[in-house]
Amino acid sequence: MPATASRLSVFTESVIRGTTRLANQHGAINLAQGFPDFDPPEELLAALEQATRGPHHQYAVTWGAPRFREALARKIQRFTGLPIHPDAHLVVTCGSTEAMMVAMMTACNPGDKVIIFSPFYENYAADAILSGAVPIYVPLRPPGFGYDPAELGRAFAQKPKAIVICNPSNPTGKVFTRNELLEILRLAEQHDAFVITDEPYEHIVFAPHEHVYFAALPGAFERTITCNSLSKTYSITGWRLGYVQAAPQVIAQARKVHDFLTVGAAAPLQEAAVAGLELPDSYYDGLRDLYTAKRDLFLGLLRQTGLSFTEPQGAYYVMLDISPLGFATDTEASEWLIREIGVAGVAGSSFFREPVNHLIRFHFAKNADTLLAAGERLLRLRQGR
Repeated sequence: MPATASRLSVFTESVIRGTTRLANQHGAINLAQGFPDFDPPEELLAALEQATRGPHHQYAVTWGAPRFREALARKIQRFTGLPIHPDAHLVVTCGSTEAMMVAMMTACNPGDKVIIFSPFYENYAADAILSGAVPIYVPLRPPGFGYDPAELGRAFAQKPKAIVICNPSNPTGKVFTRNELLEILRLAEQHDAFVITDEPYEHIVFAPHEHVYFAALPGAFERTITCNSLSKTYSITGWRLGYVQAAPQVIAQARKVHDFLTVGAAAPLQEAAVAGLELPDSYYDGLRDLYTAKRDLFLGLLRQTGLSFTEPQGAYYVMLDISPLGFATDTEASEWLIREIGVAGVAGSSFFREPVNHLIRFHFAKNADTLLAAGERLLRLRQGR
């Protein structure tokens, strides 16, 4: 049998999805893979039912159904202030997972370097490697998970083609400040690099923190490739609707990559999702309030375990320090939590380039009853192992 591609030996399968399979096997409460256990807004459900009876069962336009792109452009412009044109600035993808791969393959040639902050969402390094690019890792340091400007400057001195920013961050919940983003922009301009942003948690930000759209910073639009999805904002992770937003000359190339990767996102779901994009501002205020309550509930439960964690500024993840439990690795701890405690979290080492083995990532995008049940089980950690 011929050997498979050597680049595949550099990374593993998704640790997150593997943890979900183990959780299902043991009947554990799954706080590993970040999807809700509650329904999308009623407006979306009604629109989905209607879309299944409409003429939307064949291919849509490859880069996105026109009605969906028009609604998406209006929604983006409402929150960013950018004059987004549905034909010139957008390509619709199968989730932000494809959006990131499209962005990476559009920006980078084989051998180009890409800056990735560590810890990072596990897809970023794999996407860079699959694109033939070489990752340069810059650490984000706890407790605030900020970067050292000198370290970032040295990374840019290596002449990368792009930098990847997840804001708000998965897995840390960090929200980048305007000053941090302006410093990144300054370095990207100085070294003529793309800035690839991943922003699916744009509306899940906890006061007093605020989300700053990188593409809307002065002078940033032409070098920014924004990746985003509807998954987290509308609780539709299974619909797999995402998009890339960029300048027209970038989108023209991104469309080619997208076309040959997946052809197009599901036409009926694009039609139904228009109802979500047209929701009023009050929906997004309610979403922030909903997740603020979930965060406060879950963090209150974690405090009762006696273990420490960093309070997230955005997104819906929290990193729990399991050092006092005495496990040799976080993978061992994650598997023990699933088997013996009945709660699944992701081994933090899967997000770090550095040798970090004492963190478990949990998410709190669940009903209050689910979070209370998980918290009750996690209280057993007060007794140690």
